[in-house]
Amino acid sequence: MKPQIILAETTSPEGEPLTLVSHDGHFHLQSRGEKLMTTFSHGSEEELATLACAPSRPARQPTVLIGGLGFGFTLASATQALPQKGARFVVAEQTPAIVEWNQTHLRDLHPNLWEDDRILIEPVPVQNLIKDNEETFAAIMLDVDNGPWAFQDEANEALYSLDGLHLAKRALKSGGVLAVWSVRHDKAFEKKLIKAGFEVTCEKVPATKKGKQNRFHTIWLAKKGEYISQNRREH
Repeated sequence: MKPQIILAETTSPEGEPLTLVSHDGHFHLQSRGEKLMTTFSHGSEEELATLACAPSRPARQPTVLIGGLGFGFTLASATQALPQKGARFVVAEQTPAIVEWNQTHLRDLHPNLWEDDRILIEPVPVQNLIKDNEETFAAIMLDVDNGPWAFQDEANEALYSLDGLHLAKRALKSGGVLAVWSVRHDKAFEKKLIKAGFEVTCEKVPATKKGKQNRFHTIWLAKKGEYISQNRREH
């Protein structure tokens, strides 16, 4: 059995230990022995961006917000889904080491990603950026904890509360999409999205594009009203 190699360690803003581990050609992030994410299984994280960004493909200058950098799969997929020069990708990542590790240990996962000057990393909770913006984002992508429950940080629960969903709706442009990743389906959360005034669809997507597709994750796409062409408004 190939050994696990600890590449780096840090502490999250919430005081939780985070360890970056390399094992058999893959990486994973763990806290207190629990795996938080892995580079082996990332298909649903990429699909999160593909689905969320699709309506914004015709726009000249769409701005999208991503909650959490992770291993960069959602961000990389978003930059591919929106190749236009005027697109902007705002990533809320409040753990500096996560950004550093992506740009060093994990750099080869996404060649040329960190040369893309359309990316802006904000070292604050995604809740802050949602609260401080109104009709700004074409899409908001949330891949926080394991879904609409607090696994690592109880403060994340506010994101998925009814008040949090109303704030997300306010931060979106007309026709914008709130895309929420979850390790499993949750009927109560889906009803909450509808109660917040979104038009909601739910996608069941494979956890990985490799091997047998026997694990699936959930992505909710919550749309705010009708799309208004940004091209027309930006003249």
